[in-house]
Amino acid sequence: MKPMLKIEDLSVEFGRGAQRVRAVRGVSFDIAHGETLGLVGESGSGKSTLGRAVLQLIAVTQGSVQLDGRELVGLSTSQMRPLRREVQMVFQDPSLNPRQRAGDMLDEVLSTHALHGGAARAPRIAQLLQLVGLKPEHASRFAHEFSGGQKQRLGIARALAAEPRFIVADEPLSALDMSIQAQIVNLLISLRDQLGLTLLFISHDLDVVQYLCDRVVVLYLGRVMEIAPTTDLFASPAHPYTRALLSAAPIPDPAQAAPRVELQGDPPSPLNPPSGCVFRTRCPHAVAACADTVPELTPTTAGRLVACWRHEELN
Repeated sequence: MKPMLKIEDLSVEFGRGAQRVRAVRGVSFDIAHGETLGLVGESGSGKSTLGRAVLQLIAVTQGSVQLDGRELVGLSTSQMRPLRREVQMVFQDPSLNPRQRAGDMLDEVLSTHALHGGAARAPRIAQLLQLVGLKPEHASRFAHEFSGGQKQRLGIARALAAEPRFIVADEPLSALDMSIQAQIVNLLISLRDQLGLTLLFISHDLDVVQYLCDRVVVLYLGRVMEIAPTTDLFASPAHPYTRALLSAAPIPDPAQAAPRVELQGDPPSPLNPPSGCVFRTRCPHAVAACADTVPELTPTTAGRLVACWRHEELN
């Protein structure tokens, strides 16, 4: 089966000359129909930039993004407009208009995409609110009348109003407390299964990624370090950076924790990334050869790709 989304050699840069920031560099991966793909990495690794680039919300420097075989990179605003229905984004901050009622916000989306006109509009708004666990009467409320969890539910309803097939969820839980996070995760799972959605889930919360996602892409300084099925990645991380990332995650019983992987120094600046493997300046296993050439993503076991020159001897 062909993937829904195919990303090849995608790069995003900001600025020019000495101030050029290489936010995303040569990223490639696929997302299958109905799959939930997790995207993880430290703050500043390029996760959110990549998510926005996939949806063409920011300019792509080079590379390809194909939705069911149709190239999105290079499309004009007018060419992209009809495709906006198919690809939507759920943001960390829903950024609700304080002067707009919830029902009017959803009505605006339906109107923009010419969906459910006339007498069908109000029932559809009520249906969207119920779909995300809100009540039809919430349509008359303003933003300040909603709790944080309700605002995120409304942000999800706003994305669903366009009837998309693919959604990028960019850190949708980070501003919520733990109990509300669990509710939103279960809501996403329910919506995915009920509506047949495909998700790119961007998060720094590894526990949620392990619970929600089918596969995981590990990003460091704008480059992919590893791609693997979720179960395999958490059971036996292959890349040194993935090991370090997982070892830093808190677990309920410290006695069962794996040995902590200590990294050297601070992450390099994207203004001046290291040559060769971008992780080499902090990697405990780096050798001189790691500075020469960027390691390619190489298949190791079924479904797993690793970008490390020494992955065979380290695993």
